Order: sequence, then structure tokens, then C-alpha cells
Amino acid sequence: MSKAFTREGNAPEEELEPREPLGLKNYITPEGHARLKSELKALVETERPELVKTVAWAASNGDRSENADYLYGKKRLREIERRIRFLMKRLEIAEVVDPRDGDRERVFFGATVTYRDAKRSVHTVSIVGTDEVDPGRGRVSWVSPIARALLKAREGDTVTLRTPAGDEELEVLELRYEELR
Repeated sequence: MSKAFTREGNAPEEELEPREPLGLKNYITPEGHARLKSELKALVETERPELVKTVAWAASNGDRSENADYLYGKKRLREIERRIRFLMKRLEIAEVVDPRDGDRERVFFGATVTYRDAKRSVHTVSIVGTDEVDPGRGRVSWVSPIARALLKAREGDTVTLRTPAGDEELEVLELRYEELR
């Protein structure tokens, strides 16, 4: 096959990591920063060294072209290296913001907000950094539409959430700043 039709670099796996929009800060809570540092430490001090031993053992077994332990190990090692590079870059540009230090009367980064939507359903979200998003636990990015609608609101305020389906009014019921675990 001609080299003109093969993909070099930018393998599909490399494109899986989230990218920060240009010009935006990488805000992160102290808890999120600690989690990223912990993950990096585990990868560098535990996972990678163990995998290097396994790959070295598999390579010593001879023919590498059909050696599943070797091939899988090398692939996993590339994934770990990619994740380590990603975490190092994210931690390098991270701006740790402790939400408990600021104005507690308005919604800002790190706030946990309970609101009522137009259907009278009550929801609770915590506004966190892009590396901490977890919709299942109610953690939304500070650049998300819901967070942007809620920012600077106070308890009792009504804000407008702009969606593709149209605008929706949200009533802020409760605002608190707490340690996010």
C-alpha cells in the first residue's frame, strides 16, 4: 500500500482527550486538582513500571509479531504515556480556585445550585472545571450553558437558559458552597 494513504500521528485514540477552547482558563477546584495529581502519580509510579516489566518479559519470549502480551502491552503503554502527557499539561496550566473563599451570596465557580425548571422539576448542579465534569453526579462545566445561565444569580432569582429548543426560565432555589468530593 502506498504511504500516501496511511495515517501518520493523530491516531483516533489521540483525539479522545477533551480540548480546552482557546483563550479560556483551566479553572479547577482544589479537590479536582488533587484527583488529577493522584491519577498522575498512580500512572507514573505504579501502572507504567508494572506494564514496562510485563512488556519486557513478553519481548524476551521471542517472536513479537504474534505475541499478544507484547502487542497489547505496547498499545496500553502508549495509552498510559498519552494520558500522562495530557495530565501534565492540564496540571501545568491549571488555576486552582477555592470556591469557599469568595462571595457566597451569588453563583460563581464551585457553587452548588438547586433550581426549578419550567416543568417544575428540581435539579441540583455543582459548577466545576472542564476536567471535573461528571453529569451523573450533577457536576457541570463552568462554560456549559446551564452554568453560564446561573452565574452571578442569587437565591430567588429567575434566570434564562438559552437552548436550541428555545429559552427556558429557571428559578434559583438554593445556593451553597461546599467541599466537592
